[in-house]
Amino acid sequence: MTLGTRGDVQPFVALARALDAAGHEAVVCGPHRFEDFVVDHGIRFAGVDDGPMRQLDSPAEAGNVIQGGVRARLRQVRSMPGMFNQVLADCSRVASAGAGAGAQAIVHNGQILAGQHLGEALGVPAVLGLPIPMYVPTAAFPWAGQALPRWWPARLNRASYGGMKMLAVMFGRVIDQWRSDTLRLKPRPGRHDPTRNPDGTAAVVLHAYSPAVLPRPDDWPSAALVTGYWFLDDNNSTLPADVEQFLADGPAPVFAGFGSMTGLDPVQTATAVVDAAAITEARLILATGWGGLDTEAAKAAAGRTGVDLCVVDNVDYRGLFPRVSTVVHHGGAGTTGTAFAAGRPQVVCPFVADQPFWARIAQERGVAPDPLPQRSLTSEALAERLVVAQGTEARAAATGVGDRIAAEDGLAVAVAAIEQATTLTGSAGST
Repeated sequence: MTLGTRGDVQPFVALARALDAAGHEAVVCGPHRFEDFVVDHGIRFAGVDDGPMRQLDSPAEAGNVIQGGVRARLRQVRSMPGMFNQVLADCSRVASAGAGAGAQAIVHNGQILAGQHLGEALGVPAVLGLPIPMYVPTAAFPWAGQALPRWWPARLNRASYGGMKMLAVMFGRVIDQWRSDTLRLKPRPGRHDPTRNPDGTAAVVLHAYSPAVLPRPDDWPSAALVTGYWFLDDNNSTLPADVEQFLADGPAPVFAGFGSMTGLDPVQTATAVVDAAAITEARLILATGWGGLDTEAAKAAAGRTGVDLCVVDNVDYRGLFPRVSTVVHHGGAGTTGTAFAAGRPQVVCPFVADQPFWARIAQERGVAPDPLPQRSLTSEALAERLVVAQGTEARAAATGVGDRIAAEDGLAVAVAAIEQATTLTGSAGST
């Protein structure tokens, strides 16, 4: 069960395929908009209402959601709980009478808000599957849910995870009403904490990133694991013909793309990226994503500066990143992990949420220069960071991390953990 952008759905598709291959029957439950994507990969799909995802459908609205000021944030706080009423109703339908009926385990990303409650109602384990270390407190690093100042003291790292309590504050009333009216569950202490089972014991939490990128903290409970990445690899995946031709026509280009992030000024951002490529004399592949980079502005800037430019919409990052020189991106967990696995240096331009966290991790691993927040993105600042990223030290560090990730099998670790948690080994259960 997952809610969010494609980066929140794709790892669960990979996990579902691995579970199917291990002899189980997996169903991916996610927003309706991802039905074709899931089904095209041979996985059963159960749709739920898109809920707050609709805020990203309009570039203008998405810009306010992602980079808006205090007023925009207050509007989100007031409106967000109501957006989950249909999501929760659909989740209970899927689990009770839909494609997920009879499941022996629920694996959820927390954002969908329903996972642990459905597990409690059905009497089955609810396992957290996370691409981000958001829920389990540690003194090793601060909470990833919000950008914290660089001077944040390490002694307050564990306390920073109190930020997760905001979910209960924002959505507690809506969830409690759903628990009572639909699931017939009584209130109990800790019901809004997905890291605890109904009996108070620690729930299994699978962190779907590489220990080479972020090692497992020593102070985590034994039920909290770092599995390695859940990559969705397609053996028959190919890059578009125009991209293949562009790659063959010259030196390895810089890649720049900000995924589903839409800033307040896509024209200025696209122009700055192309101008930075001109300053560094780099060829450029620009991924427009959901509108964060304006296509026409990029082409106009390339025409003015003479940058050799290839514009793409949707492309397989796993196939593309190993063939570029540097990856410029927003710091989403999935894109960051794919860049790490490709062994390529990075320039991270974070917008919100966990993106500044991954930007700092990339810098600490030596594969990226100092982060460049989107609000500070200029052609000169990006060009300076591209020069650092393309230096010998960053390239060597990126290669080292990529080699370590290549030796891991995060999906196998995750499947084994789910089997152990649910006693599914060797059976044809539904997950």
